[in-house]
Amino acid sequence: MGNESHDTEAVRLTAWVHGLVQGVGFRWWTRSRALELGLVGRATNLADGRVEVVAEGPKDACERLLAALRSGNTPGRVDHVAERWSEPKGNLTGFVER
Repeated sequence: MGNESHDTEAVRLTAWVHGLVQGVGFRWWTRSRALELGLVGRATNLADGRVEVVAEGPKDACERLLAALRSGNTPGRVDHVAERWSEPKGNLTGFVER
């Protein structure tokens, strides 16, 4: 019984996506997946060519977004996704591209 609350507890996922992920519609695609999953956050191009994805919401939804980032079905080419899990800050609304 205790497992259900774990899956729905709110978490913050920060993912750094390495590969050919800028200028290929990757942030727009990520935003679409996140909104489908009911997550809030942002997808930001970094100066070194990575995209940083920050998402908050139920843990199972964040895990599904992370799986989508690694699925091979994204725009461009994802070589590696680094992840960090933390407590949600609750300061995000909607899902924005930066």
